[in-house]
Amino acid sequence: MNDVQEATSPATSLSGPATCVSKVELRVSCKALLDRDTLNKSDPCVMLMVQTNGQWTELDRTEVIKSNLHPVFAKVFSLDYYFEEVQKLRFEVYDIHGTHSIGTRDDDFLGGVECTLGQIVAQKKMVKPLLLKYGKYAGKSTITVHAEEISGNNGYVELSFCAKKLDDKDLFSKSDPFLEIYRINDDETEQLVHRTEVIKNNLNPVWEPFKVSLISLCSCDEDRKLKRRLCNCCIHFHYASHFTSHFASDLSPVFSALFKVTWDCVNPKYKQKKRNYKNSGVVILSDLKVELHRVYSFLDYIMGGCQIHFTVAIDFTASNGDPRNSCSLHYINPYQPNEYLKALIAVGEICQDYDSDKRFSALGFGARIPPNYEVSHDFAINFNPEDDECEEIQGVVEAYQNCLPKIQLYGPTNVSPIINRIAKLAAGDGNIKDASRYHILLILTDGVVTDMADTREAIVRASYQPLSIIIVGVGNADFTDMQILDGDDGVLRSPKGEPVLRDIVQFVPFRDFKTASPAALAKCVLAEVPKQVVEYYSHKAISPMCPVRDLHTPILSPVATTPTE
Repeated sequence: MNDVQEATSPATSLSGPATCVSKVELRVSCKALLDRDTLNKSDPCVMLMVQTNGQWTELDRTEVIKSNLHPVFAKVFSLDYYFEEVQKLRFEVYDIHGTHSIGTRDDDFLGGVECTLGQIVAQKKMVKPLLLKYGKYAGKSTITVHAEEISGNNGYVELSFCAKKLDDKDLFSKSDPFLEIYRINDDETEQLVHRTEVIKNNLNPVWEPFKVSLISLCSCDEDRKLKRRLCNCCIHFHYASHFTSHFASDLSPVFSALFKVTWDCVNPKYKQKKRNYKNSGVVILSDLKVELHRVYSFLDYIMGGCQIHFTVAIDFTASNGDPRNSCSLHYINPYQPNEYLKALIAVGEICQDYDSDKRFSALGFGARIPPNYEVSHDFAINFNPEDDECEEIQGVVEAYQNCLPKIQLYGPTNVSPIINRIAKLAAGDGNIKDASRYHILLILTDGVVTDMADTREAIVRASYQPLSIIIVGVGNADFTDMQILDGDDGVLRSPKGEPVLRDIVQFVPFRDFKTASPAALAKCVLAEVPKQVVEYYSHKAISPMCPVRDLHTPILSPVATTPTE
């Protein structure tokens, strides 16, 4: 192990807690960092930056790990997570000289990476290469960020550990032990959960009790294996410890135990050389307190593998005006996007983080389309009926711009065909009986729908499927009647009086956000989506998808690992 210095910065939240959906913990490790020191290895520290109003500011930083090019940091970054916002993050790795100062020289910078919090939670484990200035790769250096949701309903465990009769590995004093707990992930990689304080000069240490969430400790799976590593930290030399012992266990006997649980610390070298060797001391779980409150959240489903498929439907009725005229709502200004594009990009940039293939359906309605120029209320704007998907949000933008010269704007404003189409697609996913895919339909329209009765019927039917509908009113039309579809002023019902199963529609007029940022529009229209996702799967009694575990792993199996010299 290494000499670990305490991090000085307190955990800081990314946004105010008033409207926070969930709190997320990020754990960071690096591999193959650049070696900037002459006489020993780099002493890395990771700084977390957050972008606010276009400016990067430091949010928090990890501890410094001495002389290590493959650090696993104990510091946990805690952030408030908002689905409806693009939360831009930057991780910067530095070689630290001195106590806590971040160097200003280029040689101190070991690399950095930018991403969004949405990208991290959607992947759950993000691995990216570190980049130096001007986009140059920092050799083979990589950074790994693990995300876990931490909320008040996932449950916590408070653990108290002590050890007895540890081997003395120091020449002029007793050992200085500390304890690490690693979670073994489903891909057999190790993830540091907690590192205790160092107890100086003590062969019978008693560590301070610590509290961790069950989601961090074992993903709320009490059979998940843990590895605990007992180390004697050699502070004087600031590098590898003289003694390391390993042992693995799952949590089943721990959670069910009524008494103290004890594990032998086995040094593999001693076990090979000494016939009567028993152990190099024991570690004791002296106390355990568990608080269990299991209610699934939006992030439970997202981090469990649920993909969000995004579809945009664009109004091409004649009331928008001739796209060649600068007064048209569809006019393509080379210097500024029109309202359709602004709304599409604002919402799409959020949703794209939650779809791994980054392919999005793009549909149109209310236009005469080639080759026969018949009116269609449900057509692919790339004119490929076999595959209406576009590559990334930019692909949707390009398909929209390319289709305008090829179609004839017409009418009326019928949206029920597209709602029925996406609801049918969502129904296929809903019949799978797992939380693998949820749909968001963004409808952009310049007027009140003319098939209101059919639209109400379509929404009632769609409320039984894994689908949310966002309607953005573009232009200056009177959208008063559109509030009926939203359901905020009362339960939406079909023409026959059947109520929606759940509220799945959010309507906003774009003119309310003309002077606001695109982020404000996205925040408003997407704010209800997490609740709608949870409501759907809760009603269906569908749990988040869980990775398949190896059920044949032996319980309390020792891990034979060569001790670090």
